[in-house]
Amino acid sequence: MKGRVIVLDTPNERGFAAALVVDGRLEDLILDPPKGSALPGSGDICTVRVTRKLPKAGAFCEMAGGQEGYLREAKNVREGERILVQVVSLPEPGKAVTLTTRLLFKGPRLILTPGAPGVNVSRKIGNEAERERLETVIREALAANRAIPGPDSLGVIVRTSARGEGAPELTREFDRLVGSWSERAAALRAPDGAHGETPGLPHNHALREWLFPRPDAILCDPELARNLASGNELGPRGFYGDESFLPLLRPEPDPFEAAGVHDAIDALGSPDIALDGGASMAVEPTRALVAVDVNTGADFSPAAGLKANLATARELPRQLRLRGLGGQIAVDFAPMPKQHRRTLEEALKKAFRDDPVETSLVGWTALGLYELQRKRERRPLAEVL
Repeated sequence: MKGRVIVLDTPNERGFAAALVVDGRLEDLILDPPKGSALPGSGDICTVRVTRKLPKAGAFCEMAGGQEGYLREAKNVREGERILVQVVSLPEPGKAVTLTTRLLFKGPRLILTPGAPGVNVSRKIGNEAERERLETVIREALAANRAIPGPDSLGVIVRTSARGEGAPELTREFDRLVGSWSERAAALRAPDGAHGETPGLPHNHALREWLFPRPDAILCDPELARNLASGNELGPRGFYGDESFLPLLRPEPDPFEAAGVHDAIDALGSPDIALDGGASMAVEPTRALVAVDVNTGADFSPAAGLKANLATARELPRQLRLRGLGGQIAVDFAPMPKQHRRTLEEALKKAFRDDPVETSLVGWTALGLYELQRKRERRPLAEVL
């Protein structure tokens, strides 16, 4: 299947699911948590109760389903208080979910920032006239919403995807984000004990993060296509009132089957990944870290190690993303001369630059391993399946 395709799968034994396929290759995958799991997703916004403040700045919070959360900055909260928080990252087994009170309501083009006023335009938009146009549109939208609670504390981040977008589309998206914020704020006034929210659907993530660059098609089952086209269910928040995406909907009885996603998921069950030129790498998560081993295969030429390592650098972000792996990652690259390390480091920087999951390239250890630290934004695929 050629082109950029968003695939939305309806509930089955795996729950909701969404995939991004580019030219027939699976590039991203979001799956519902296992049934019965109370663990929220990274970026989810929910209402929690502060249960215990620590002597310095942090506090522990009670989340939905009895899950414990840890709020790093808790100077302005009180024990027993119910507050809105956002999930920063998912925990290791047995640890608390990391939370923050700095909320980000994300849309495909805009990010609403309650409590952080101002309009900030992505630095990647270099054209000064375009930056000024976008800022003017958003300031006018802010001015038109003076009736909402605390309008002076609202801020907006204009994402790179807003470049060239019309004022009506941006204004509609802003209004949708304000509506989402108002709904969450209203949750604080809910009856005592109702301090949890349903985790975001994979569909919501897909239609927030993958609509730009604009896809060639959006595959989904016929019922979901009708709901999206009519503005029901995901429509108002998924497309943010932008009807230009409706012609991209393509009904399929089994969207994942039509896009070859099932086979791609099955392949992810193996730690072994074939690379260009006959090389391979193995990605194996352990309790302490994720271990990556690189093998040159049958190539014994002097340049075999560098070739295999460069192929690994290009493929590693995708494999970690699809497998939902984060935390500490140690890569045992194939043997190569030390003078080639700089070339490999540049390849790693380039590969991770556009990866949506925050990753720090730490560097080489005394034993010659390369370390990375990756934010735990996804659930490990092995746990979800």
